[in-house]
Amino acid sequence: MRLSTLRAAALGVALLVPSTVLMAQDQTPAPETPVEAPNPSGEQPEPTAEERDSEPRDPLEIYADLNLFGEIFDRIRAEYVDPPDEEELIRAAIRGMLTSLDPHSDYLPPADYNDTREDISGQFGGLGIEVTMEEGVIKVVSPIDETPAARAGILANDLIVELDGVSVQGLSLDEAVDKMRGPIGTDIKVTVVREGVNEPMSFEMTRATISMRAVRWSMEGDVALLRLARFSAQAFVGIEAAINEIYEERDGAAPKGIILDLRNNPGGLVDQSVYVADAFLNRGAVVWTRGRTERESARYDAQSDPLDKRLADVPLVVLINGGSASASEIVAGALQDHKRATLVGTRSFGKGSVQSIISLGPDGAMRLTTARYYTPDNRSIQALGITPDIEIKQVVPEEFQGRDEIIGEAGLEGHITGDAEEESSVGSSVYVPVDKEEDTQLQYALRLINGEETHEAFPPKAE
Repeated sequence: MRLSTLRAAALGVALLVPSTVLMAQDQTPAPETPVEAPNPSGEQPEPTAEERDSEPRDPLEIYADLNLFGEIFDRIRAEYVDPPDEEELIRAAIRGMLTSLDPHSDYLPPADYNDTREDISGQFGGLGIEVTMEEGVIKVVSPIDETPAARAGILANDLIVELDGVSVQGLSLDEAVDKMRGPIGTDIKVTVVREGVNEPMSFEMTRATISMRAVRWSMEGDVALLRLARFSAQAFVGIEAAINEIYEERDGAAPKGIILDLRNNPGGLVDQSVYVADAFLNRGAVVWTRGRTERESARYDAQSDPLDKRLADVPLVVLINGGSASASEIVAGALQDHKRATLVGTRSFGKGSVQSIISLGPDGAMRLTTARYYTPDNRSIQALGITPDIEIKQVVPEEFQGRDEIIGEAGLEGHITGDAEEESSVGSSVYVPVDKEEDTQLQYALRLINGEETHEAFPPKAE
């Protein structure tokens, strides 16, 4: 699997050059140009707002504004009713500056930056226990294979009651998870209550590197269902491993079809979206990114490899909904444009912008919007989203009706505009039933692949 990047230099330059409107010359004589009356005072008229915006500001004006910031900062330090935390004041000002740009630019203090890096890498120091909250109790869903929890003997349905001798009663699920995570190589004692065992059981474990599972798969008859939860660094590795396991389970036989479930997948790394799309494509563009600089303007291509050759003849359906965003939309848009997959569900979120995370060393990082995404057919995703080939809505329970839909990116205050003339103005559902039998979108996709349902969009036909 290789990722080739073709810098769109000419395109980047074109974006930086102001466009000129060329109009045909009318043959009617032009009216005489009025002559401005003399200005005896010599004073220049005040520039209009449009004129001010079109001209770059004098650096001295900019530094004067920075002096204003410094003056206000000093007055707060000297006169605010309680002594303020100067570091927090400055960080709040930085955050305000970034968040004023759009909903996705932000300042990340050191702790948040560390969490973001864990989220992106898909790895952290921990025990390898998947847990849930059930009636106020921390319950083990399952230990992850080949992790400290699995080796120690933690079992599904164990109830965690103490961590390092301290009761977990009253803790939220996130608080309990945070306590189990920690630096790799550090020890922790976990006490559990197990059904059928009279006394609580204690396990001494050493934290290790845990890889969060990005992909889950199952066989629905002869159809493979791949659920990709997030485009972390584990996304493509998870897709590749799942496909290999499916073929092994079927003694090398290909599945009748594949359903790639990207619903409520919030996105993640651009390169992972390219790798995942490349798993099903043998050539062509996957996505364009275009920013103000040449460095931010690029084309990412798919390459022929053994994986896409293995899957070339396997029908593919991609499920999307109002919660499918960013990298999910890159994959869905690429597979749709190349006529490799049929998209089923409801319109996606519409987050078509690239955020670069720029390290600030010990001071954390800044997340800055630096480019927009475009599909291979040059469609802008921003504030419009990806429209499925076949719209299928879920049957939403009465208690969720009216609360299951979101407008998406177009509904966020301060969002950057896309290149499309229209923006999404109606909601798209994010509801997905837990029970597969009640999942209207999934069941339709299964019937489509099994030939029990027909539609002109399946299989997609190359033009």
